[in-house]
Amino acid sequence: MSPAHSLSVVSESSRPQPRTGYTRPRAQAVDQFVGDRIRSRRINLGLSLQQIADAIGVTYQQAHKYEKGANRIAASRLPVIAQALGVEVSYFFEGLNQLEAPKPTPQQRMLLELARSFQALQNRRQQAALCELARAMVKGEIAGD
Repeated sequence: MSPAHSLSVVSESSRPQPRTGYTRPRAQAVDQFVGDRIRSRRINLGLSLQQIADAIGVTYQQAHKYEKGANRIAASRLPVIAQALGVEVSYFFEGLNQLEAPKPTPQQRMLLELARSFQALQNRRQQAALCELARAMVKGEIAGD
């Protein structure tokens, strides 16, 4: 077996396994909003990203991630940033309530309605029957749209 050929052979145990457990949450709209407020204030003060990074004790890359909302800002770091920018902590959240709340899709609304209806059923047999009906429909045992 040639070395090149041996590289293409992948054993079952060396294949990547699906990740389980904790996954890092993605940046939320509030993180991006706060980051935008930081960037806006920094620019208004005429500070470079490196200057603000030095002032708050982080690297240039970390400060950049804060401004982009890619990394969340710890509650203990927010007052440090506020002081460096000469504002109160509340400054970063001004106008936050004006962000448009995410709108559920029609399918999400139906799912919520189904969950509420299921919860409202007092009879366990009815709940079990509803579950069985859903399983049968998924398996294709019940025809229809």
